[in-house]
Amino acid sequence: MKKSPESNENEATSQKYITDAERKQLLSTLNARLFWVGQSIPDYMEFEGKRYPLRNYVWQMIKKDVLTPEDKSLINKYIDIISAKEKENEKKLEKMPLKVEEAKSLYHETAGLLRAIMDLKEIESGALKESTKRFQEQFTAQRVKDAKLWLEFIKKVSK
Repeated sequence: MKKSPESNENEATSQKYITDAERKQLLSTLNARLFWVGQSIPDYMEFEGKRYPLRNYVWQMIKKDVLTPEDKSLINKYIDIISAKEKENEKKLEKMPLKVEEAKSLYHETAGLLRAIMDLKEIESGALKESTKRFQEQFTAQRVKDAKLWLEFIKKVSK
């Protein structure tokens, strides 16, 4: 089976190493304000020979109504571990010769780790619960407003 020119081009691109400009772009994007948009928390994270279930842990903490002191302590431990892994990844991204696909994969993993750190900090501080509560209140108020508008519309149309 013959490969298409596009397939050959993609394969060639994934085999070449990133340039210094591409490297700087990836690193600066990680430090941008909304870097986490569209990034997902990795299912697992490997660090110093241990495997940590990251996404499920964050989800479990989000679902808790009240955090115990033990929960907060564990959150801080996770934040420290994730931060160390994130810094390790950032150094690799900064200094190691990486092929395009490796660099993209490392970038997305690092962005996901940063998102996990942000989420855990918000969970621990209570900011996530507060913003979720505000969102739900606004959403409910908007639904009530929309329902009233529909009722008014139906009354006018049915006359």
